[in-house]
Amino acid sequence: MDDAQQNAPLHCGFVALIGPTNAGKSTLLNQAVGAKLSIVTHKVQTTRFRVRGIAIRDAAQIIFVDTPGIFKPRRRLDRAMVDAAWGGAREADLIILVIDAERGLTEDAEAIARGLVDAGRRAILALNKVDLVKRESLLALTDAFRAFDIFDAVFMISAESGDGVAQLLDDVARRLPPGPWLYPEDQLSDITERLMAAEITREKLYLRLHQELPYDSTVETEAWERQKDGSVRVSQVIYVRRDSQKPIVLGKRGQTIKQIGAAARAEMAETFGCPIHLFLFVKVSGKWVDDPERYREIGLDFSAG
Repeated sequence: MDDAQQNAPLHCGFVALIGPTNAGKSTLLNQAVGAKLSIVTHKVQTTRFRVRGIAIRDAAQIIFVDTPGIFKPRRRLDRAMVDAAWGGAREADLIILVIDAERGLTEDAEAIARGLVDAGRRAILALNKVDLVKRESLLALTDAFRAFDIFDAVFMISAESGDGVAQLLDDVARRLPPGPWLYPEDQLSDITERLMAAEITREKLYLRLHQELPYDSTVETEAWERQKDGSVRVSQVIYVRRDSQKPIVLGKRGQTIKQIGAAARAEMAETFGCPIHLFLFVKVSGKWVDDPERYREIGLDFSAG
């Protein structure tokens, strides 16, 4: 913190990023924090639990809460994810509704806006991917959302390129309540190393097999052991739900899982700043999505909905 920040009154608060699936919430979090905390893939419902990312803006500490996308839940996992998203919104000091401007006012987006109205919550509207949409369409979309009468400000951004994000952060910082910072200045997230490692591998799994593998496959870090030379030995299990999915993950002569492992290992080494020895195993478990313990491990409520 520089001298000007030290002399200014401190502000701190929680800011929930909510929105439909694949609206760009995780990309916005990563851009705001300046580091990759949430995984980003083409799959819908990639984010499964609330991820906290911490950004400093002048004398304000912004604690972003990236939530799962809000959609019509069909299964237990869906219900738990949607419950986590609304829980993040309920507990936040501020809410940012992130909307994919290309998709516009979809059924899911309208349902979220009406949910905010019903809850008596106001929000900031962030229209994302505006570089892909004509100006006239953006103006019409803005008017459509303003009709809900719950938005204190509207920002047009590109979370991927960063355009407009600085202005959004400045506005958020001004709105946070006064109070001491809750995290050290150099801390970017409260996610554990074991969970972050599992998320990195899950991202590589989805990026490699997003058309062939259901989103309800998962990755669990079974062992995280720091070695005497400073490296870390990581053992992880990729859980799939059916026997037919195991050979898809393994690939011919194990080539697919080798590629996934190599990509995950490289990103882990960069993220954690040390050599990584990664060992991946594939197991079939059709019951993991009905296991209360696995829900608790990632902060989801098994009984939600």
